[in-house]
Amino acid sequence: MTTQTHLIHSRRFLPLFVTQLLGAFNDNLFKNAMILYVVYSIYSSEAEEARFSAIASALFILPFFLLSALSGQLADMRDKARIIRIIKACEIGIMLVGAAGLVLAWKGIGVHTFAIPLMLLALLAMGVHSTFFGPIKYAILPQHLHEDEVLAGTGLVEAGTYIAILAGTILAGWIPVQWAAIGVVLTSLVGYATGRQVPPAKPLIPAQPLDFHLIRSSITLVNNTLHHRRVFLAIMAISFFWTIGAVLFIQFPPLAKNVLDASKEVASVFLVVFSIGVSIGSMSVNALLKGKVSARYSPASVVVMGLFIVAFYFVCREWTPHPSAPLMDVPTFLAQRLAIPLLLSLLGIAMAGGMFVVPLYAFLTTTVDKSETARTIAANNIVNSGAMVVGSLLAIGLSAANVAIINQLLLGAAMCLFASWLGKLLYAAELEAEAEKQAGTAA
Repeated sequence: MTTQTHLIHSRRFLPLFVTQLLGAFNDNLFKNAMILYVVYSIYSSEAEEARFSAIASALFILPFFLLSALSGQLADMRDKARIIRIIKACEIGIMLVGAAGLVLAWKGIGVHTFAIPLMLLALLAMGVHSTFFGPIKYAILPQHLHEDEVLAGTGLVEAGTYIAILAGTILAGWIPVQWAAIGVVLTSLVGYATGRQVPPAKPLIPAQPLDFHLIRSSITLVNNTLHHRRVFLAIMAISFFWTIGAVLFIQFPPLAKNVLDASKEVASVFLVVFSIGVSIGSMSVNALLKGKVSARYSPASVVVMGLFIVAFYFVCREWTPHPSAPLMDVPTFLAQRLAIPLLLSLLGIAMAGGMFVVPLYAFLTTTVDKSETARTIAANNIVNSGAMVVGSLLAIGLSAANVAIINQLLLGAAMCLFASWLGKLLYAAELEAEAEKQAGTAA
């Protein structure tokens, strides 16, 4: 029995895995149902659509930047399983608000005055939910799993997350918005039930007073974490990955509608292919590394990711527009001459991205002491979210400056080069640390 199969059947892992999978599914069902409905049914200009998509992404990310320090303190100093139960209970109330916004938009009642603000408020609150769940999701793994299971567990969590994103994205693009409203509430109820099954994970250090000064605690947390060179490099590399991902996800819906003349179902397919690719990359890199936590393949992986982004850009440029025809449904889109090269380019972007980022997350949870893992993940979330907010603002600025969506793709390709350099520095630091460890053992 493989490590991954063994973990799936273990109570040490399965309830957490299912709970985080349902949370990611719900995030994406709600977020994509909202964005696709607004882009395709309310707005009618590329600039407005790109701006709304960027604002929605920025609102979801903002809590990670502001509250990650507090969430890291809680996760390291309190029982992680108890925090999960509280978080999942709050999700039920959040989704009731979000569902109300979706239904009001569907009914055409106060679309701009009530429906959209309610949906954005729920999205912001789901960002808060994910901010407090994120550190626990990774920090609990070294506590419940054996050392040789952590990479496999991290890979399963990442793959599961993207499978959940895949499922949520498919439903968001294909079911009516009123059914999405019902779905997010039901999923939150099931997530609460599974969250109650996560085994206790007592804090490994004595409880200390929480620092509620958000700015001071964030600066202190990041400073305390980034003095470790390998952790610093891993966090910076992950941040560039998610900045690239944020820019791409912002661009997909308006690009599908305005460049490819494709329906919201096709935009959903784009996100599905991206999610499948990251899942494949997540599982593949674990097989290549044979369970060892290493950044060996990260520099090359992100260079390949950049090359696929460039290929995606050129295919989009060669696409033949049909401005006078109705938006293409999925069969019509797939019948186009360049549809398969376009989707293969997108799949390549995602696979390479998954191979790049999964070992880096495992790096964060295994390099530091188990009592510090949640705060390390929280520091990572602060830096990641800051970088993604910058990416979202840059996308908003480029749209405001009338830079075509298709040309904004090249921004992601350029960032891949810098991420590769960071990955190379991290692998060099990893080899240096291994050499020092071997020298110390020999002495």
